[in-house]
Amino acid sequence: MQKARFQLEGLDCANCALKIEQALQNTEGFNEAKVNFAAATLEIDPDQLEHAQRIISSLEPDVRVASKPQAEAGGFLSFIREEQAALKRILLTLALILLGYIAETQFQQVVLGNLFLLFAYLAVGGGVLKQAARNVFRGELFDENALMSIATLGAIAIGQIPEAIAVMLFYFIGEMLQDHAVKRSRSAISSLVQLRPEEVWVREGDELRRASPEEVQLGQEIVVKAGERIPLDGVVVEGETFVDTSVLTGESVPRRLSPGDTALAGMVNTEGLLVIKTTKPFGESAIARILALVEEAASRKAKTEKMITSFSRYYTPTVVALAAAVAILPPLVFGASFSTWLYRALVLLVISCPCALVVSVPLGYFGGLGRASKEGILVKGANYLDVLSKLDAVAFDKTGTLTEASFQVTEIHPANGFTPQEVLEPAAKLEAASNHPIAKAIITSYGQDVDPLAISDYQEVPGFGIKGTIAGEQVILGTDKFMHKEGIPHSDAFCETVGTTVHVTVAGQYRGYLIVADRIKPQSAQAIRELRQLGIEKLVMLSGDDESVAVNVGRELGLDEVHAELLPEDKVEKLEELRRGRILAFVGDGINDAPVLSRADVGIAMGGLGSDAAIEAADVVIMDDNLSKLSRGIRVARKTRRIVSQNIIFALGVKSLFMLLGLFGISGIWLAVFADVGVTLLAILNSLRTLHL
Repeated sequence: MQKARFQLEGLDCANCALKIEQALQNTEGFNEAKVNFAAATLEIDPDQLEHAQRIISSLEPDVRVASKPQAEAGGFLSFIREEQAALKRILLTLALILLGYIAETQFQQVVLGNLFLLFAYLAVGGGVLKQAARNVFRGELFDENALMSIATLGAIAIGQIPEAIAVMLFYFIGEMLQDHAVKRSRSAISSLVQLRPEEVWVREGDELRRASPEEVQLGQEIVVKAGERIPLDGVVVEGETFVDTSVLTGESVPRRLSPGDTALAGMVNTEGLLVIKTTKPFGESAIARILALVEEAASRKAKTEKMITSFSRYYTPTVVALAAAVAILPPLVFGASFSTWLYRALVLLVISCPCALVVSVPLGYFGGLGRASKEGILVKGANYLDVLSKLDAVAFDKTGTLTEASFQVTEIHPANGFTPQEVLEPAAKLEAASNHPIAKAIITSYGQDVDPLAISDYQEVPGFGIKGTIAGEQVILGTDKFMHKEGIPHSDAFCETVGTTVHVTVAGQYRGYLIVADRIKPQSAQAIRELRQLGIEKLVMLSGDDESVAVNVGRELGLDEVHAELLPEDKVEKLEELRRGRILAFVGDGINDAPVLSRADVGIAMGGLGSDAAIEAADVVIMDDNLSKLSRGIRVARKTRRIVSQNIIFALGVKSLFMLLGLFGISGIWLAVFADVGVTLLAILNSLRTLHL
């Protein structure tokens, strides 16, 4: 069954997200259910939706599964509107506190004053107490609601009613601000990638009608007005314009579209009117695939996230056990004041919730993924961001990665009395069955139509060349090694001109060879320099091309090593050698390098504008083939990891400090609330910095 992704409305607690995911995964049929707190999504089979909602409601009654995301808070006024009920509760609490103060100080009614204060406590903390009771009955003793309830009820028991109210009030306000910060962070992150069109203008005859993108059929014509985003992939039928491709490539340089050109979903029409004939359904469009990849990426957790999840399971019970020891042992062993040490234990209870970590860490990674996508770099998971941040070696493919794959036949060298045309013609006719850039260069040089149906027994021999039968004669094209492999007698003399050599044999007779040259991409040299500046220790080329060609490119770019004339299995073997003791990335141009991309610590594909093959094959996709984006991706990864580390150190450091202050009686419960809620809020705000790297 195909899984679907649903929005979880009201999911503002990271512990709740963990609880829901664990409960679902422990239920038969939900083994692979995934809850993504950063995106507030649930991934399950659509048929399981009702059952999932029942399980979620039993755990978190305020969390609801919806099929579409709802609009998030848009500013302070929106925040005020959304939180009116909470604000009324705060005002009621303050009013009851004032009445209690007046009753006790002005009318000397201590009992009445305490009664008003208890009502104030219930007004602001009633929801926490109710949720704590539910959780305790389910056996969840270490939930933050239960911990806060125990701490404040303990304070009341030892006569600290005003402090219990202050703690609940501070906690309530802190949770409200924290929820708002989470919503704002999700909204800011989503704005980088949430580009889904809500409606499409479909042309039917002389009329236009509105439709959802999913309703549009292949071959239908859609109209895109100036300033609108192209909603579906297709071919321009009418109109000329410049489009902004920044959402796909990270670059805002306009690109011209004319009739016959391919238009991709996500491009913005900057001027004029376009009529586009659709070629793909919305689910397979360029922008839909990008959105899906970015959303899925957050579910692939980095080791740091997994560590924090595991840590949180042990941290809270450990601190609770310490709090119990603090409350019981000093009075029993040393005869100390029970109320004094109980109060100090209550301080530890408040600090024991690991919210700052389990909220800020996934939000930090999610922000880094969103920032990378804004730059035109698709990273398929937070785990790959971590690997990018630690790279110390990069291996490159040559053709299409370091070079343009824009080949031209620069020389023809006939042999055995044949003419240049007699060398070029059979080569072009056999290459009609291939889509390789070298094949296109040979066909272009021939300049005449070629028919792939005229070829029989066509065979590609990876790393060597191709062969097939044309008009009853076997034609073989390929490397010098291929000629030896096929037993074709020929001269071993090699042309000094740099380029790929294609030997040509017809009916067992050697006719000569072609020189096909490629050009280094303008960005390649800059990319290599930037990687050096980032401290990448080893830069290597792994190529299947002729050694002279590869060595020349490597020398010009200043690479450390060049390994040429490699078969696909040779590339994998050489990659494994290079990986020993290093964290290594391989950069290739798509599906041709799939075996090597999958064996590297992180596979990086030059994806072009929405290349299907590249997106499927790699862990990271550079959408506009600009190799200099690689260094930008590494910088984003390193800064994301730095911010996540800052949050971890800050949260643990502050909590440890307040634990010590609490043990020595320096910190009160209200300061402990700051150590919990305040630190969480600050950590979330720090995570938002990943959006502006």
